[in-house]
Amino acid sequence: MHYIHKTIPAFFLIISWGCATVGPDYVPPEKKLPEKFNTKLEAVKIDPPKSEEDKTKEPPIPVKRITQEMLGDWWETLEDPTLSQIIKRAVKGNLDLKLAQSRIREERARRGIAKAGRFPTVDATGSTTRQQTSKESGLGQTNNLHSTGFDASWEVDLFGGIQRSIESAEATVAARQEELNDTLVTLVAEAALNYVEIRTFQSRLKAAEKNLKSQEDTLQIVKDRLASGLTTSLTLEQANYNLESTKSEIPTLKIGIEQGKNGLAVLLGEFPGGLKQELDSYKAVPVLPIEVAIGVPADLLRRRPDIRRTERELAAQTARVGVATADLYPKLTLFGSVGLESLSAASLFTGPAAAFSIGPKITWNVFDAGRIRQNIEIEDEKQEQSLIQYELSVLTAVKDVENALIDYAQEQVRRKSLIKTSQAANRAVELARELYAAGLSDFLGVLEAERSLFQFQDQLAASEGSVVSNLIRLYKSLGGGWKPLMADTLDEAPRY
Repeated sequence: MHYIHKTIPAFFLIISWGCATVGPDYVPPEKKLPEKFNTKLEAVKIDPPKSEEDKTKEPPIPVKRITQEMLGDWWETLEDPTLSQIIKRAVKGNLDLKLAQSRIREERARRGIAKAGRFPTVDATGSTTRQQTSKESGLGQTNNLHSTGFDASWEVDLFGGIQRSIESAEATVAARQEELNDTLVTLVAEAALNYVEIRTFQSRLKAAEKNLKSQEDTLQIVKDRLASGLTTSLTLEQANYNLESTKSEIPTLKIGIEQGKNGLAVLLGEFPGGLKQELDSYKAVPVLPIEVAIGVPADLLRRRPDIRRTERELAAQTARVGVATADLYPKLTLFGSVGLESLSAASLFTGPAAAFSIGPKITWNVFDAGRIRQNIEIEDEKQEQSLIQYELSVLTAVKDVENALIDYAQEQVRRKSLIKTSQAANRAVELARELYAAGLSDFLGVLEAERSLFQFQDQLAASEGSVVSNLIRLYKSLGGGWKPLMADTLDEAPRY
């Protein structure tokens, strides 16, 4: 026991020495970004309708400026309570989100394993054996051996291999958290896009049904004129096939509505059909604001979870280089055991039964045919790959925003033209009918005008949906849609 008293202070003296940490220290990468985006949204503002006539033909668009602070819950700017409720349900029930949460918990457990490497391992032991020696090699005696005690070992982190493994585990946990954030950004955007798609199909269906009713009125006019001998059967057939052509579009639009509902239900973690009744009634595409403030490209580095994830993965890989490098150096393990041994159970817990062993152990791989150095080279290349992946994610993010900006801007211009085109086509149909009813023109003018009106109104309904969808994609490309929800709805949300 006197030996233990001398050894334990030496044990803690060794631990108190400063330990070197090999491998590269992580330095966050710097990626030079352009000072501003190329597309200017201010050049394509849509003026709200001014005259009373315009107000009846084009719903007013509220003028509001979206700031960076609104990106967290950008869907609220669309002022659609149904959409807001759907997004809340998606965050609660989506399975991809639950899978991402499970991955975070997995990495937290791995981090716990890495941190456990800082501490000693202690095993409790106990055994009872009966043995007999050979008469040829011994006395041929039979003995019972009883023993109990504790075995402990502790690897001293002399060169920082354990510390680097902890750093890697910490960074990996953060990367999985950013992966969860990225999943959330994608989820709310996809839920909103699915919802807008459903409303767009409903608007197109409404336009088709309105044109169908108009064409039925036209067919009745043709029938009346044919009965009076004022037109021919050819005109009747032309009116008929125009009507049936419009009818043929309706089933396709209804298919789009139902498929959109099914896709949205799955995003919410529900079986297809769960939203059928909820979204059956027609509702217009959400109205969007005109002005959009997007900040500067450098803001992407703070908002986009995919960029933040690749940066954390780079940090984790940098630490793994240190883990691999530590294998080049000696490993010091302190071990010891304290216990009791006796040939008799009755005397097991007496003083003479005490036994112990304690001491250091050093191991050093002096030859492995280059395995350790090759492994270090592998980790170095993985670090280089992680850096390239980070730079690629930054470039992709800027590209996503630029594409979303140009799509949003130009679709606004297209929508404005389609509004004027549809208004002109509507007036053309009215004039063509009046002239045909008065016998001042043939039916071809009516036929062409009705076809054009249906086509332009369908395109306008689709364009209105595209404008909102492009705005949603813009919000997604800017990394909007995750931060406020994290603290309210997700377990152990990361805080920044």
